[in-house]
Amino acid sequence: MNKVVNNYEYRILIAIRRVIRSVDVYSRKIYAELGLTTPQLLCLDALGKSEHMITKELARTVNLSESTVIGIVDRLEAKQYVTRTRSQKDRRKVYLTLTEAGRGVLDETPSLLQDKLSSSLVKLDVTEQNTITQSLERIVELMEADNLDASPNLLPHAEVEITNL
Repeated sequence: MNKVVNNYEYRILIAIRRVIRSVDVYSRKIYAELGLTTPQLLCLDALGKSEHMITKELARTVNLSESTVIGIVDRLEAKQYVTRTRSQKDRRKVYLTLTEAGRGVLDETPSLLQDKLSSSLVKLDVTEQNTITQSLERIVELMEADNLDASPNLLPHAEVEITNL
């Protein structure tokens, strides 16, 4: 059964699909080159910017649930990109630290997708940035996706700083 859609609905759906495809194509490229997923790279990147972190801090930094991050860290540890070390002062705390192999992966990782988007967005005037922001936030609401975990980073090496305008 085919559904009839209006021109705006069609254009919106095509635009969303193109964004999804763009991220997917780039993520597949990264996976093919490095054998890592984008969330794994985000966690490596966050750990690379810190001496060490506990899982809760890492989850907050990459804006993912703690249970999701635990699974990611398990896989990164199996690849020897991350080590877990129990605190000497508080045995309940386990610190996550990036290994030299993990740093090497970060050095090889391109960040073109987010860099390109960020550099294009900052060239827009504030009114247009606001319009895009409100439109995308409204689409998220319409899709009932407001409660999904999502990092503002598309890829590592591009730390997002939030400023209020």
